[in-house]
Amino acid sequence: MNTKNIRFLVEMMEKSSLTAMEIEEEDCKIRLERNVQNQVAAVAAPAVPAATVVPVQAAAAEVPAAVPAAAPAQTEAAPAAPEGQEQKSPMVGVFYASSSPEAEPYVKVGSQVKKGDTLCIIEAMKLMNEIAAEFDGEITEICVQNGQIVEYGQPLFRIK
Repeated sequence: MNTKNIRFLVEMMEKSSLTAMEIEEEDCKIRLERNVQNQVAAVAAPAVPAATVVPVQAAAAEVPAAVPAAAPAQTEAAPAAPEGQEQKSPMVGVFYASSSPEAEPYVKVGSQVKKGDTLCIIEAMKLMNEIAAEFDGEITEICVQNGQIVEYGQPLFRIK
């Protein structure tokens, strides 16, 4: 695969809502993933034999259009929305409540935090990323467990 094709794939991802793409051609395998800052990272590796290979030019045309989902039926009593704001994960990775297994967690339920305080660490690609509070308040809920894999946008904490 040449650099022109790779640039085309990167531009296609930047213009779409795709967050990941993997292309295999003969002896080359490319995986593109979009991180939180909407940049695209390219990783090339020797290809593993695959049953089908998607040509680069066809990849954009074969992306299915989103199908709108039917609205769920209203129930008589909807559950009350939890109070406070959600601190969401800015990336995919492993959630750690403290800097090391024997250290105290950065925050607990009831902890008062200010914008910028470290709440946890998310390990992504062997990098430890400190996650800072986005707003002031009290931790009312820790939504994930230590060592759990978290997704982009997944609630980590509820802060009131």
